[in-house]
Amino acid sequence: MKSAEDGVSDSTTWQLPQAFDEPTPFYEWLRTHAPVWRVPGTTTSLVSRWADVVDATARVDDFSSNLTALIYTNADGSLGEFDTGGLGANTQVLAVADPPSHGPQRKLVVPHLTAQRLAALEHTVDATAAELMQAGLDAGRIEWMGAVGDRLPMTLVAQIIGLPTEDVPQLIEWAYLGTELLAGVHGLDEMGRLSAAAAAHGSYLGAQLERAVAQPQDDLIGDLARAVQRDDLSTEQAVGSLVVLVGAGGESTAGLIGNAARILAEQPMLQAQLRADLPLVPRFLEEVLRLESPFRGHYRTVRRDTVLAGTALHAGEHLLLLWAAANRDPAEFSTPDDVDLERRISTGHISFGRGIHFCVGAPLARLEARAAVSALLRGTSSFTLDPDDPPARVPSIFVRRHARLPLVVQP
Repeated sequence: MKSAEDGVSDSTTWQLPQAFDEPTPFYEWLRTHAPVWRVPGTTTSLVSRWADVVDATARVDDFSSNLTALIYTNADGSLGEFDTGGLGANTQVLAVADPPSHGPQRKLVVPHLTAQRLAALEHTVDATAAELMQAGLDAGRIEWMGAVGDRLPMTLVAQIIGLPTEDVPQLIEWAYLGTELLAGVHGLDEMGRLSAAAAAHGSYLGAQLERAVAQPQDDLIGDLARAVQRDDLSTEQAVGSLVVLVGAGGESTAGLIGNAARILAEQPMLQAQLRADLPLVPRFLEEVLRLESPFRGHYRTVRRDTVLAGTALHAGEHLLLLWAAANRDPAEFSTPDDVDLERRISTGHISFGRGIHFCVGAPLARLEARAAVSALLRGTSSFTLDPDDPPARVPSIFVRRHARLPLVVQP
């Protein structure tokens, strides 16, 4: 049996978080040489092979979903771990909750994301995507993220939750500051500032919940308010659930919408194929999710001494299950680095997680991304990256999202 530090004599080749800028070679190295790799200076190990990631998601008694530590970067480039205990107990909800509390929390959200409810939203989503795109066009150019990629998901999330539409720009800012906490690129001082922003976000959502408790409506925050009134959910858990829903609901879909547009801008033949056959867009989006997972992975805390992929792990240590690396594992996918519209969708991917924590918002994310990409294809005869204004990704070991994606479009 080996430890997470074994077999990584070449680990200095990879300096986090720089290795995540263009991560495919790093993922390949991990899968081949160190499928459970201890990040230097931390108790966190990266898990990169499909079989091992899937194994870990099923072992809820060995690996807790509670978020207890985050990687950060010191001024000298060394890494450390930030204790999330100071963020409050309300952080351990939904995606980072364990049974038995996870199930009841999830059941409050599911009714708002049923196929019937989403079907009723489809026309609104299509119309909103087209309106945002037209509003963002300026002399044959569009900054895709600011115009559509960031705004469309949060607009719909706010509507489903029951938050004021005029607050969408502030919600986007708070959501992205929240995922910055998990980026791994910041020092402790910056982590403190981000924590303060997270607290402000929580205070806002707490006030919105208080309003809903006084007069619950037929929306998600209304259901959370009624659960609080029945003592089925604490106020802290309800606010924490809202924080997760706003953050994840905006982040994951924005990443998908941006990554899809980037791939199409760089592959004109694929772009033309989809423009001529729009029903292929959902199949294309599954490949985008697999190739460029919006969330690169999620954390787990080791509950007890155990073994994963022949590697000894000890209670209190942490894992980062890399959906993104597993989704390119050649043991699971042929030609894993290519867009293959003939790939069997039933083969699947794990960009939305797996097991009890499969993303409850996945159908909404797919609907929004289909609407956004279809609007871009319908509204143009072609589009490319702007040679005078290159795209920029958010530096992060946790998300794969564009900060900016300028496009040159032909009507």
